[in-house]
Amino acid sequence: MSMIERTIFREEHHIFRESVRRFVDREIVPFHAQWEKDGIVPRELWLKAGAEGLLCCTVPEEYGGMGLDYLFDVVVFEELWRSGASGPGFLIHTDLVATYLLSFGTEAQKRQWLPKMVSGEAIGSLGMTEPHAGSDLKAIRTRAVRDGDDFVINGQKVFISNGQLCDFVVLATKTDGSAGAKGVTLFIVESNRPGFQRGRNLEKIGMKAQDTSELFFENIRIPATNMLGQEGKGFALMMTKLSQERLAQAVRSATVTETVLDWTVEYTSDRSVFGQKLANFQNTQFKLADLKTKATVARVFTDRCISLFMEGKLDPVDAAMAKMFTSELHCEAVDECLQLFGGWGYMTEYPIARAYVDARIVKIAGGSIEIMKPSSPARCSRNVASHWPRAVDCTPPADAKGSRQDKIDKNNTDDQSVANQGSSKPLAFAPGGIYRHVP
Repeated sequence: MSMIERTIFREEHHIFRESVRRFVDREIVPFHAQWEKDGIVPRELWLKAGAEGLLCCTVPEEYGGMGLDYLFDVVVFEELWRSGASGPGFLIHTDLVATYLLSFGTEAQKRQWLPKMVSGEAIGSLGMTEPHAGSDLKAIRTRAVRDGDDFVINGQKVFISNGQLCDFVVLATKTDGSAGAKGVTLFIVESNRPGFQRGRNLEKIGMKAQDTSELFFENIRIPATNMLGQEGKGFALMMTKLSQERLAQAVRSATVTETVLDWTVEYTSDRSVFGQKLANFQNTQFKLADLKTKATVARVFTDRCISLFMEGKLDPVDAAMAKMFTSELHCEAVDECLQLFGGWGYMTEYPIARAYVDARIVKIAGGSIEIMKPSSPARCSRNVASHWPRAVDCTPPADAKGSRQDKIDKNNTDDQSVANQGSSKPLAFAPGGIYRHVP
C-alpha cells in the first residue's frame, strides 16, 4: 500500500536494502519454519550475516566494523520483520549489546568483543530481567560481591534473548543491595566461565525461532576489569539507552503494521465471497482505510524519531510515546487483518497467523506500555504548567475586588497545584482566568 514517501534514506541505504532483502530471502525465509520447530537459529546464520555485513553496521572500522550510520541497522531490522523472520536475535546483539560496549566499554573490552560481534563469531546478549524484576530494574537481586581484584556473581535471569547461543552477557547486578538504583553495576560475563548455566530454552506463544532462556550464575568469578562503566552507575547507564531501545521497538511495529496491511490488501483483492471480491465490501474498505491512516501516522512519527535520534535529540518520552502508539497499533493491525483472512488466518502456514502470535510481545518488550504511560502525562503537566502563567494573565481590572497582582498570584498557585496533583476531574476556564475543577 502506498504511503507518504519516506525521506530519511539515501541512495546507499536503498542499495544496501536490496542486498539485505536478497540475503533474507535466500538464507532465512526458506528455513525459518524449521527453526521455529527447533526453537533456535543455527550459529552458521550469524557467521553468514556477519560476512554479508548485516551485524553491527555502526561499529567503527577500528573495531572491525564499517562505521556506517544508524539507518543501515534500521534497514536490517526492517527487512527481517518485513519477511516475518522473528528468529534471528540480531537486534539485541547489534542495537543494544554492541551499543553498550561502544558507549561504556574500555578500549580493551571494545577490541576484545566488537570485531567478533561484527563477524558473527561472538554473539552478545543482555541480562537484565529477573523472575521478580522486569520493567522495575532497580529491584534486581543478582549480586556481585567484590573479592580482592575479582567479583563473585550469584543470581538468575529470565526471558533472555540469545540466551542459548550467547558467548557473553552484559549483566545487570547489584553490588550494593542497600543503595537501590545506585547499587546497580554492569559486567561482561563470558558464557564459558565456571558457574555460568543455561536454563531452559523457554517455550513462547510466538517468536518461536528466537532462543529465549533462563540463565543461572553460581559463584561465577570474574575480574574487576570485566566491569562495564563504573561501579554503582549501571542503572544510570541503562537509562541513557532507553530512547534507542524504545525506538527499535517502534521501528519493528511500524514495519510489521505496514507489512500485514500489504498481505491483507492482496488477499482481500483476490478472495471472492458471495460473488464479489472481499475487498469490495464496505466493511473491508472501512477496516483497511482506518488501519492505513494509523499506519501512515505511525510511520511518519517513527521516521521523525529516527531522525531525532541520529541528531542526538530524541527525548526518552517521545521514544516512549512512539513505542506505545506503534506497539498498540501493531497488535490491532494483526488482529483486524487476521479476521479478514477468515479461517485461513488461523493456519500457521499463512504469515498473518505467525505475525499474530509474534505480535503480543511488543506491548511488553522494552518496557511494558503500562509502565511507560505515566511518563507522558507527567511531562505534559510540566510543559503546560510552564506556560500557564502567561495563558491565564487575563484577570479582571484592578478596581475589581482584590488587586490584580493578588489575582495573578492566586492563578499561578492554583494552576501549579493542578499540574502537580494530576487530578482526573475535568477543568473549566472560570471568570478571572483561573482553571477550576468541575464538580
